[in-house]
Amino acid sequence: MQRIPSLDGLRAISIAMVVLGHLAIQGRAPQMWTYYPNIGVRMFFVISGFLITTILLRERAQNGHIDLKQFYVRRGFRIFPAAFVFAFLMIAFFWQVLRWYQVIPVILYVTNYTLSTQHWVFGHLWSLSVEEQFYFLWPAVLRRFEPYKIPILIGTIAVAPLFQAFMYALKVHVGGYGMLPTVANNLAVGCLGAILAPRMPRIPKWLAVVMLGVVLTVPVFAGDTVARTIVSLFLLQPAMHVSMAGLLLHVVNESYKFLNWKPVVWLGQVSYSLYLWQQPFCYSPSARAWFGVAAALGFACLSYYCVEQPMLRMRDRRPTAIPLSEPNSLEAVPAA
Repeated sequence: MQRIPSLDGLRAISIAMVVLGHLAIQGRAPQMWTYYPNIGVRMFFVISGFLITTILLRERAQNGHIDLKQFYVRRGFRIFPAAFVFAFLMIAFFWQVLRWYQVIPVILYVTNYTLSTQHWVFGHLWSLSVEEQFYFLWPAVLRRFEPYKIPILIGTIAVAPLFQAFMYALKVHVGGYGMLPTVANNLAVGCLGAILAPRMPRIPKWLAVVMLGVVLTVPVFAGDTVARTIVSLFLLQPAMHVSMAGLLLHVVNESYKFLNWKPVVWLGQVSYSLYLWQQPFCYSPSARAWFGVAAALGFACLSYYCVEQPMLRMRDRRPTAIPLSEPNSLEAVPAA
């Protein structure tokens, strides 16, 4: 099965940011890493937008249409089993402290709208909810309005910060960050990258270095004043999202050895399960750095080899629309 070079390597870097950031939040890693767990999640959003759009456009090019039923079935096999096994085990372990209004959003994939009341063990599932909502909406929009896909994506990128600013004006916590309208621009940049990639020139290394600098420094300038929030929403974050998309396109074309080194590729491949299982071991108030990482990796391997892979083999025995490797849906980190 065809794989796009370097993307598993990007996933590996993104999940490392999430894990180290969560350990830092709990005081188990250098505090500089507290800036970066959300950056790892935003990178996953860009990757997801890029890959889902690539899959859909290739299917349309090959078959003349987008089969929504087939898409949803394949996504279901990819996402639901590992997530439901994780959720079931966490509910069983924490049943004495969990409430119904914390469990139901997990099952319905609307955790991104209930973060203020969510138990910490499910806090990271907000981004998984965003992903599922994106999977539900974007293929249908692309199939129905394909000629207008670029204006739709540009409009989404423009409206998202306005929506979040409006949420701030209503005194909604962190401007409602995590709701689909507040992060849709992050996904849309990845979608736009997939559409424009065939007609774009290669991004030179010097520009990729500048983009990397933007991605790494923007979080440091976040603040809680009105002026800094406005600058962040309308200038810094858009620059960061564009830089993430540019870096993605750059590494796909350049195919750096490190990003395609087998151990790094493996980490990227298990990143979805690792993302699920890092939460109870690395974000826990009692998290222990290396024990937490080792335990999270152990459970991630069990999830990947005993749940994900068998379900994907079952899925792949079904008729499929297009033989392209599919993205991890890993995507979540509590707003930090």
